[in-house]
Amino acid sequence: MGNTYYVYIITNRHNGTLYTGVTNSMERRIWQHKNKAFAGFSAKYELHLLVYFESFRDITNAIAREKQLKAGSR
Repeated sequence: MGNTYYVYIITNRHNGTLYTGVTNSMERRIWQHKNKAFAGFSAKYELHLLVYFESFRDITNAIAREKQLKAGSR
């Protein structure tokens, strides 16, 4: 109740690799990407530049939008 969820897209450079994700804390999640807090896709490709985000009140809607973005053309 009162939570905000975000769908976001990050990249490593103009026309570079894209990563789409969902979080409830943009500040924390971008910090994690920039500091490679977790090994994985975003750390491997050095993805840390936020290029897009949307906010949602309902996690179900946020996840549905993430799936919609991931299914679309890059």
